Amino acid sequence: MNRTTSLARLQNELFDIVIIGAGASGAGCALDAVLRGYKVALIDKKDFASETSSRSTKLIHGGVRYLEQAFKKLDFAQLKQVRHGLEERHIVLKNAPHLARPLALMTPVNSWFEGLYFKIGLSLYDTFATNDTLPKSKWLSKKEVLEKIPTLDRKKLHSGVLYYDGQLDDARYCLALAQSASENGAAVANYVAVSGFEKAENGKLSAVQATDTLTGQALTIRAKLVINCTGPFSDHVRLMANASLSERIRPSKGVHLALPRHTLNSEYAMLIPKTSDGRVVFAIPFEGSTMIGTTDTECDEIDAEPTLNRSEREYLAATLNPYLAKPIDPSELRAGFGGLRPLLAADPSKSTKSLVRDHEVELDETSGMISLLGGKWTTYRLMAKDTIDEADKVLGDARACKTADYILAGGENYRKKSWQDIQAQYALPEDIARHLVLKYGSRAHLVASLAREDAQLKERLSQAYPYIRAEVVYAVRNEMVVTPRDFLARRIRLEITDWDETLNSLPVVADLMARELGWTDEQKAGHAEGYAREIGKFIADAR
Repeated sequence: MNRTTSLARLQNELFDIVIIGAGASGAGCALDAVLRGYKVALIDKKDFASETSSRSTKLIHGGVRYLEQAFKKLDFAQLKQVRHGLEERHIVLKNAPHLARPLALMTPVNSWFEGLYFKIGLSLYDTFATNDTLPKSKWLSKKEVLEKIPTLDRKKLHSGVLYYDGQLDDARYCLALAQSASENGAAVANYVAVSGFEKAENGKLSAVQATDTLTGQALTIRAKLVINCTGPFSDHVRLMANASLSERIRPSKGVHLALPRHTLNSEYAMLIPKTSDGRVVFAIPFEGSTMIGTTDTECDEIDAEPTLNRSEREYLAATLNPYLAKPIDPSELRAGFGGLRPLLAADPSKSTKSLVRDHEVELDETSGMISLLGGKWTTYRLMAKDTIDEADKVLGDARACKTADYILAGGENYRKKSWQDIQAQYALPEDIARHLVLKYGSRAHLVASLAREDAQLKERLSQAYPYIRAEVVYAVRNEMVVTPRDFLARRIRLEITDWDETLNSLPVVADLMARELGWTDEQKAGHAEGYAREIGKFIADAR
């Protein structure tokens, strides 16, 4: 992906479709549309997946909680959501095998009756999961549970139910969608903010007025159709196109915190089925940490970045502690992050935690804009299909969706054990070779070759992690990284797992980016100091 080339195309070409928002839904729509043969532009006011799509629980799932709600409340909308999620789960796993994989989840139970309840529920969950090869759920003895998660409190534990879902690196999966769209002809650019629209005589949108936020350059992007995929910010874009529309989105804030791996000391994740507010909470191994989340609180303020605060940290710790032999030490908090869910609200009286994570494709007949509203990561491909099916109708040309079997960038010819080839060919430590293959898939050798050409690029960014300097150079040249946060938060996931090591790595990352992008010393200092202040605020809010 080349940002300069894309910006020139955005200014000078007429597109069939311009998509606003490069999160999971927008990037998914861009790939679907370009594979159908449309001329596509994809823009975002920040980086790819910089908002909701990089702040998920990293699960690919139908939703165990939705299944329970469906039967308890006879809510068939929840049941439909579970079915859609489980139908799409195997596609998400199959299409990017380097970024998504099966994950075993344990549900600890305290009594025979509780174990039976969850075994029946998770067996029902299994029956909805057709078309995939994940193992079925099992009811395990206390001994078997402790063998898998040794840090649980053996005094309270009766047994446990094991089941399987999927896990993904959400930010990099979204990037792979954008890369795949770009490689199939889409003009893709981050840091392009929409300021307004131009309309034809019939009132339909004919162009997007935008600004390159890095340079201040104004852009006019001409297109036959505009698709709004801006998640929790959808209403802002909808009303910009047609001020008479009513608001549809009820944003909800969810947070996660990261603790050391030894919190669970396991490759197994954990589902905590009982919380004080009627939700479920997950404790999941991710990038060398134990990630715990999520919460659900109403959120009316969406302009400021949501962050983990002290009360939320204490709530998540209090939810996990009853299951652990040793309570969480607050000083062990390594990082945390917040995100906004774009929940669809037909009934304003409902709490956000009771709203279904379903999606809707809206066509505004007045402006001609299509908006993809609501949804969740697992069903991004189905959401995109429904949206581009609607675009087909508007543009008068029904075309087949091809995304179900499209292998994403980095997944081509991927082999799980290819890290061994990388390790041998480029003389890299095992943890670095494994990391490169899990982040870049079949393109890992492109990063490793940079390290071979320049020995300094083989050095780690942090002695505690497998990330190397070559990744910074590769990301600037090939993944449209333009700020240190793009790299540290989303290309590698250090910001969401370890704030201290993010700050320690920042000077080297800024130096490498300055060399690649031609920054002055003043620009480099501005980027580094600004990001360091952001991390400082996150730390202050959480501690």
